[in-house]
Amino acid sequence: MLVHTQLWQQAQQDAAAAGQPGLDFVPLLEGQRPYIQRSDLAICHQETPVAGPDGPFSAYPSFNVPPQIISASKAVGYQACTTASNHTIDRGTEGLVRTLDALDAAGMKHTGSYRTEAEAQEILIIPTPAAKIAVIIGTYGLNGQIPEQEWQVDMLDAATMIAKAKKAKSLGADIVLGVMHAGDEYASEANAQQQETAHALVDSGEFTMIYGHHTHSVLPIEQYKGTWIVYGLGNGVTELSPWYQVNNEGLLVRAQFSQDAAGKWTAADLAWAPSVIVRDPYRWCSVASDAPQGPCATPAEDAATHQRTKTVVESMGAAAAGAHELLISKEP
Repeated sequence: MLVHTQLWQQAQQDAAAAGQPGLDFVPLLEGQRPYIQRSDLAICHQETPVAGPDGPFSAYPSFNVPPQIISASKAVGYQACTTASNHTIDRGTEGLVRTLDALDAAGMKHTGSYRTEAEAQEILIIPTPAAKIAVIIGTYGLNGQIPEQEWQVDMLDAATMIAKAKKAKSLGADIVLGVMHAGDEYASEANAQQQETAHALVDSGEFTMIYGHHTHSVLPIEQYKGTWIVYGLGNGVTELSPWYQVNNEGLLVRAQFSQDAAGKWTAADLAWAPSVIVRDPYRWCSVASDAPQGPCATPAEDAATHQRTKTVVESMGAAAAGAHELLISKEP
């Protein structure tokens, strides 16, 4: 596809300018750095399998993307990535394994897909200075594909995820994040499966926060029984779509957790920053109202994207519950 060719050509140009071989996606992601650099833990989602360093690369419907996107994610500050999605086995077991090997090589923690049954039984628990954080994910499906082994990819099932959360806590996790790869593509509302699963996870009392992706569009944020649910983060990196404007938009969310006197952890503060993928050069760009890195497109286009995201994010009462925009220019 032309848009992917543009992205890869941009990465080649950036690598050449830096005197590096291969592809360099750090400039593409650089705008995210200020939003995550002070976090104890920054988590990304690798939706697609990666190819070898020199390809062959492919786009929709069977992805095989440059592995340098993983090392670039690490370079700008991400420490872990979830990997369960409807595209996880686009390239079969070989692609699944190649992706996990690339994450390991970059020093990135990961969960959601596995090379062995023993790996699939493990729970990702990441220590931070304040707390141990567990990450548990499930995907709604695999685009009709069937993995060689059913344990290779975590599927979206509330009972299974709740059991894993209990195991995580027995292993010392303080905070448990539930991650859902689900929803209707290009929607602006969470569907029944998303809401029912998220509410079931919260009702179990085992999860500290829920968030999700898959729809390629920003979805609402809800506070349900005191627990935050971020239904859809949109796209962090994607092709530029001339047909689905929402496909170019994303949401970067920062949660600040605190512990009460009884020892219970909650997300005490939830902040979000809207973003958009733009070109010339091809890059991730925040359209936060303080626009600390300057304009993304025209002022009118930036304002429209910002308002569209804000309207969707707050459509389930997020603002009234305390969620707010992340304005890094006002950070101490």
